[in-house]
Amino acid sequence: MLRELDHLPPGLLQLEAAELAAALGGPTLIHLPGRREPALFVSLLMHGNETVGWEAVRELLALYGDRQLPRALSLFIGNVAAAARGLRRLDGQPDYNRVWPGSDQPETPEHRLMRRVVDIMAARGVFASVDVHNNTGLNPHYACVNRLDHRFFHLATLFSRTVVYFLRPLGVQSMALAKLCPAVTLECGKVGQARGVDHARDYIDACLHLAEHSEHPVAAQDIDLFHTVAQVRVPAEVSFGFGERGRDIRFAEDLDRLNFRELPAGTSFGCTNSPRGLPLEVRDEQGRDVAERYFEVEQRELRVRLPVMPSMLTTDCEVIRQDCLCYLMERFGQQLAAVERGD
Repeated sequence: MLRELDHLPPGLLQLEAAELAAALGGPTLIHLPGRREPALFVSLLMHGNETVGWEAVRELLALYGDRQLPRALSLFIGNVAAAARGLRRLDGQPDYNRVWPGSDQPETPEHRLMRRVVDIMAARGVFASVDVHNNTGLNPHYACVNRLDHRFFHLATLFSRTVVYFLRPLGVQSMALAKLCPAVTLECGKVGQARGVDHARDYIDACLHLAEHSEHPVAAQDIDLFHTVAQVRVPAEVSFGFGERGRDIRFAEDLDRLNFRELPAGTSFGCTNSPRGLPLEVRDEQGRDVAERYFEVEQRELRVRLPVMPSMLTTDCEVIRQDCLCYLMERFGQQLAAVERGD
């Protein structure tokens, strides 16, 4: 069940992410007053092992102390049970960032909980939404949006000039909140990096100081916009590893070095002994199987067939099993020009 508060419980900011479950008991929505309304909505710990959001918020609120916030803040603290064990999610749990309204997954109590959060924020009003994440591979800090809208672009480029537009996976927080306000997802690098915490803290503070959203176009030279065109998964029946022999796929040990690099056709992801032909599942925005468009096997080398740019490549096998190997992107320059023209 959702716990809803209008104050910070005493001592909460002194707790590590792993201690929140004992203090809160479950997912919690906390409303804090500020000089301006409506509130900035910030969600964190959608994945229990991604602690940057909690670290950034606890630092920011500690800095304000007893001073009033420049804008009201509604803080949603998500999967505290998984955070207590340092895991993305627990066995038997759905992914907390795949069960928001619009999800295509079977109904669970978590779906109902997220609908309740959205309904509460719709009734209260919301200025902007920020969902804060870490990732496990070598990636730059970047922001994601789900609408081609300059208000969303301005909110994203306040964090980074690197912006990713995506429509899948469904059921993510930013897509649900985009129906209410400009919404972004922040990707703040690996867990434990102080730079990610500092960047997220300063960004949330900047959002609290915004008086309004700019309607003016973002200048083309101020944004590198990419479009996610496909998600790459390793099927459950395919074994894999990084450098180890005896697996269906032996990925390169430093595969995540390819993130946000524009790869020419023929770039190798590793070797394969899989008897099933292409050993990867690749789905486009409509959920269609496009594996043969993007990958091929040539003399046991698993190669890309087209120039692509991957993101979120990781060498964490558990994350790959629970989520995916990576996403494939393309530059979005012409589409950005169309948005600027109002097409």
